[in-house]
Amino acid sequence: QVQLVESGGGLVQAGGSLTLSCAASGPTSSRYVMGWFRQAPGSEREFVVAISWSGGTRVYADSVKGRCTISRANAKNTMYLRMNSLKPEDTAVYYCAAALDLGGSWSLQGKYDYWGQGTQVTVSS
Repeated sequence: QVQLVESGGGLVQAGGSLTLSCAASGPTSSRYVMGWFRQAPGSEREFVVAISWSGGTRVYADSVKGRCTISRANAKNTMYLRMNSLKPEDTAVYYCAAALDLGGSWSLQGKYDYWGQGTQVTVSS
């Protein structure tokens, strides 16, 4: 069982930046695809971004494209999400997820095998 723990959330003003981290532990020798999802109050959880094991493929939601950068350090079993030019609509709980085989369905929540508990990001206007 892989455990995922997010960190780095907080309160930031619009236009500011944050870097979220996701640390994986447990049987992490498998080549997991990893991703970020978010859930705003009163909304369904939505896909943000995902990255392949090698880091060679990154898929971004249109809502964050150009403002966010995903990366990973496999030697540290850690994934990062750098968010710039934050907007109030980015306010949400951000969840880290891992999947063994997405079958190309990067944004489908049901394809992810493991989830973290989430970290709150609040962007004030």
